[in-house]
Amino acid sequence: MNFNSFNMIYHFSPHRLTLSTWVITLRAWTLLPYLLFIPPWLKMSLAVILILLVIYGKINYENVLASSDFKPEAVIHSYKNFNAFVMKLTEEEAKRMAEMENVVSVFPNGKNRLHTTRSWSFLRFPQNVNRETSESDIIVGVIDSGIWPESESFSDKGFGPPPAKWKGSCHNFTCNNKIIGAKYFNLEKEFAKDDIISPRDAEGHGSHCASTVAGNSVNSVSVFGLASGTARGGVPSARIAVYKVCWKTGSCGDADTLAAFDEAISDGVDVISISTGLGAVVYLPYFKDSNNIGSFHAMKKGILTSNSANNLGPGLSSMTNYPPWLLSVAASAFDRKIVTKVKLRNGAVYEGVSINTFDLKGKPYPLVYGGDVPNIGGGHNSSTSRFCVKDSLDEHSVKGKIVLCESIQSSEDVGFLSGAAGVIFGNNYPKDLPGAYALPALEVTQWDQRLIHSYLNSNRNATATIFKSEEVNDGLIPFISSFSSRGPNPITPNTLKPDIAAPGVEVIAAWSPIDPISDVKGDKRKVLYNVISGTSMACPHATAAAAYVKSFHPNWSPAMIKSALMTTAIPMSRTLNPEAEFAYGAGLINPAKAANPGLVYDISEADYVKFLCGEGYTDKELRVLTEDHSSCKGQASKKAVYELNLPSFALFVNGSDFSSAYRRTVTNVGYKTSTYKARVIAPSLLNIQVKPRTLSFTSIGQKKSFYLIIEGRINVEILSASLIWDDGNHQVRSPIVVYGSVDS
Repeated sequence: MNFNSFNMIYHFSPHRLTLSTWVITLRAWTLLPYLLFIPPWLKMSLAVILILLVIYGKINYENVLASSDFKPEAVIHSYKNFNAFVMKLTEEEAKRMAEMENVVSVFPNGKNRLHTTRSWSFLRFPQNVNRETSESDIIVGVIDSGIWPESESFSDKGFGPPPAKWKGSCHNFTCNNKIIGAKYFNLEKEFAKDDIISPRDAEGHGSHCASTVAGNSVNSVSVFGLASGTARGGVPSARIAVYKVCWKTGSCGDADTLAAFDEAISDGVDVISISTGLGAVVYLPYFKDSNNIGSFHAMKKGILTSNSANNLGPGLSSMTNYPPWLLSVAASAFDRKIVTKVKLRNGAVYEGVSINTFDLKGKPYPLVYGGDVPNIGGGHNSSTSRFCVKDSLDEHSVKGKIVLCESIQSSEDVGFLSGAAGVIFGNNYPKDLPGAYALPALEVTQWDQRLIHSYLNSNRNATATIFKSEEVNDGLIPFISSFSSRGPNPITPNTLKPDIAAPGVEVIAAWSPIDPISDVKGDKRKVLYNVISGTSMACPHATAAAAYVKSFHPNWSPAMIKSALMTTAIPMSRTLNPEAEFAYGAGLINPAKAANPGLVYDISEADYVKFLCGEGYTDKELRVLTEDHSSCKGQASKKAVYELNLPSFALFVNGSDFSSAYRRTVTNVGYKTSTYKARVIAPSLLNIQVKPRTLSFTSIGQKKSFYLIIEGRINVEILSASLIWDDGNHQVRSPIVVYGSVDS
């Protein structure tokens, strides 16, 4: 393990004397004094020097603990690429650790959450798209809940041996030439009863994400007839390496996530897909989040990390991971929509949403209102039973009937609803997150719920029937789902987040057959493929697009790949998405076009360091991310954010009049000889200048710089514009967003 600094991960305890898992970062050490004392005959052997590095690292590690009363036995795990270790400490001990001379920071082992076909065709990415043979050398690292290896999506039929560069392995798991790596991490050894202590997927989410990225093409899949067709990944020839960090306990620990990044980097993956994040809107510094730290180290090794934007929308600034080195992916709908209908005895039909595979054959069932049948013996009355909260309904009054409820409940809490024939939920939330229940169910609007309630009150023999879900074509596409987290970036307001959008609503992909589609124990419906929604589903689409680009350009940096995805994205409608770029970033991914973007915006590690210094991070904080001797001395310029070479432009304005200049550099990756002319699309309130307006190139890899100056007056929350560099063959588009105070 590298000895420059150490991290210690913790979990907040409700009691100061309770041992919990806590993180510590130490001041960097220099190797030079030690090398001066290495005999010449030892210096000649790289292997020996590497061993010495480990030894000296261990000495420093022990010195830190030796200078206190902390015992080395308390160390649970140490990392390779982040110089980190995990310990059990009380809250008081963690505070003392944070005050030690060489400690940079202490942060918690937080519990992250999963951000839980036609999508590829919708993206104009057909099965017969032009592909490089090197796609089979691309290795995608998926940090999630594991994988179900028996799925046809992960068969290795037709695959040769793993790429020679691969250094990974499989733990308590039989791999093949498709799944070439499989590891699992649960450092605190907290397992649920139904957990499988191996990389095998016990809940389906990881299999779904992995197959969306790189699953084989599998014909004739469906969920009991729904979403039928061919399931395929974006890069079906790529290999998969699985890092299981999410368990049936419902959490994905920070310590485990860092361990997964650590192993993925060492194993040699080419791109990382991680669909996890915080379960609530919390704004953490860049150096106090496992996804941020892990992805920074991946970036240093040339690995792009694709991360789901989170499912905490539609409020503004509802994302939880904002660093510019991450590819942050929002969830969009596509042209397939699954709807469910309920029909009343009076002939009225109301359309709602759910994934309802049950078929009542049109048979009517008595309709009751939850507020009229409270579980009085259980301490409930109509104030709770009208919402159908868990255990609030009288069992005998709902058995064999369809229950009308005023708000939506989770499938786990609903269960089988005491033998009810079905359930109708009123939901004032936009209808784009359909759920699957263990009985016939659907969500209707609050208005429709009131109409159904009115019918029930005026008819003594009110009945209803719920139909099996059906597919319809949605003309209002693409739009960003209501659940998808939005920007702007509250940590660095002058950078745009999310970066891009991808399909994340009603996506069908591989599933774990031991996990029922409703998540309700006793639900006998088991499937090999499932339809679910979330930014978790959008993320692997973008990961696959990144892997596709890398198969054509194996030497491109993570920033170049991210740039290619963003500048070739399909623009989305501001009318359908009032939060504009804060909903969709650069737009909807266009993988086929991204392989030939014309120009790219590259960013080095040094550029990110300069940016972080400009954001006010201290040397100690900076080294949590860099794990080296990086210093902000002479680099702490507040203008650094305007010079970070992003393929997007964001400007937060405090007053009405403003003027800001951005410096950018583009690299020619299109035609050897080419001339690009700048074209700006902007509203009249903005005056956007580009200097120079023409960029001429004479070779591949040649770089040219320009300035973009934004001036104007803002009297609305958000103003959208775009810059397009056009050579007649490539249109390199960058989004521009100017905003003032926005209501969340």
